[in-house]
Amino acid sequence: MHLLDQSSVIPLYHQLKQILFAKIQSGEWKPGDKIDSENQLMEMFRVSRNTVKKAIEELVKEEKLYRIQGKGTFVSKPRLEQSLGGFYSFSRMIQEKGLNPRDEVLDIQKVYPSTKVRINLELEENEQVVEMKRLRFADNEPIILESSFLPLSIIKDSEILQEVTTSSLYSLLAERFNVIVVRAREAFEPVLINKDEAHLLKTDVGKPALLLERTAFDTSGKPVEFCISIVRGDRCRFYTELN
Repeated sequence: MHLLDQSSVIPLYHQLKQILFAKIQSGEWKPGDKIDSENQLMEMFRVSRNTVKKAIEELVKEEKLYRIQGKGTFVSKPRLEQSLGGFYSFSRMIQEKGLNPRDEVLDIQKVYPSTKVRINLELEENEQVVEMKRLRFADNEPIILESSFLPLSIIKDSEILQEVTTSSLYSLLAERFNVIVVRAREAFEPVLINKDEAHLLKTDVGKPALLLERTAFDTSGKPVEFCISIVRGDRCRFYTELN
């Protein structure tokens, strides 16, 4: 037990907050664990209920903890973080976090693209694309709902795309279609998850998410994929560094 320093200029709630956060960082409290009750923490650290409440509220605001009404306070899962400083792969990002990436193909079909897709892929009006819808997982947790649009002119056999369950899409394009993706352009905007998305992503309607639109280019500068993704805001965080 760590008693708080009553004589310190550091507020008691902040001292307690740091101790609780250290339990999360050290792994003593793991994601999904229920933490000690307010009464237990009051007795353990010999502080008032207000001190305990404020410490917990701070950690809830920072999304280190979350509350379930009538059940208690629990440790949040850490967000998956990705820098926007360069070209990245979702599968590689997941692996670097010590998790297993997995894709579940929901549908593959040939379609006439929307105006937005056609413009981003620089297609003629009568050209078709292959649309592949998939769920992307970290371990067994769905993180991203994704629709990829690829020009029919480069996809000779769309059934090959089923292999994304065991290989990344860009590796598949390189190995099976000789299409090498070297760069991408992305745009983000905040959205709220709708009913269909919530069902697939195993989350609640109205939760925050990121709408990500990516155009990928090959070695000749030709666009070879336009992708629309719904990324769970409670599980992912993107950042950039400014010099």
